[in-house]
Amino acid sequence: MSTSIKALPARMPLWAKLVTAVVLVLAVFFAGIRLAVLPGLKDLFGTETHDRSGPALLKSIKDISRYDAATGAFQVVVDLEKDAKYLPDAIRGTRTLYVGAGSVDAYVDLGRLGERDVTVGGDRTSAALRLPHARLGRPALDADHSYTVSKQRGLIDRLGDLFSDNPNSEHAVQQLAVRHIGEAAKDSGLTARAETNTTNMLEGLLRSLGFTEVQVTYGA
Repeated sequence: MSTSIKALPARMPLWAKLVTAVVLVLAVFFAGIRLAVLPGLKDLFGTETHDRSGPALLKSIKDISRYDAATGAFQVVVDLEKDAKYLPDAIRGTRTLYVGAGSVDAYVDLGRLGERDVTVGGDRTSAALRLPHARLGRPALDADHSYTVSKQRGLIDRLGDLFSDNPNSEHAVQQLAVRHIGEAAKDSGLTARAETNTTNMLEGLLRSLGFTEVQVTYGA
């Protein structure tokens, strides 16, 4: 009398396990998308935003004696590409297209005026002022009107983004935008406009005080 021995189930090969895992992940992903777009379920699976920031702290106060006489608004398109030396862009590398909007102020520092820089006539009807040349302030990036148009990343960079959260991912393009805006301000004639506006302001002010002859010049 012989007893039949049942065949043991074959162990699933490694490649089959990997394929099954990928299929399950894709199934969950697409199921989540379908649930999100179904009527009535969008709010159920939606996210809420809560601002848990602490109060802003005053660190310092600085007196300002400058006269902001002109402001220039600028916009620049930054195209920043980072490549790996021996790898193709599809494997390792990023390219970001960013539109940066910002402004630059031109000012005259009235706090640098000394006694020798102001001359008043004996009859108090004439005055001469010598002011320092206008300067440019630091470029200020406008976050409300600056945005990323596109961002291309290689496979390794995409995988890295899945396991890390980098809040400074756009810091490089923002720095470039600020630098280009500052360079554009230097060639825009903004300081000349600031000196003209400052002269008009001082002439109007002194004439309202009774001065009939006002001379404003600019030096180093």
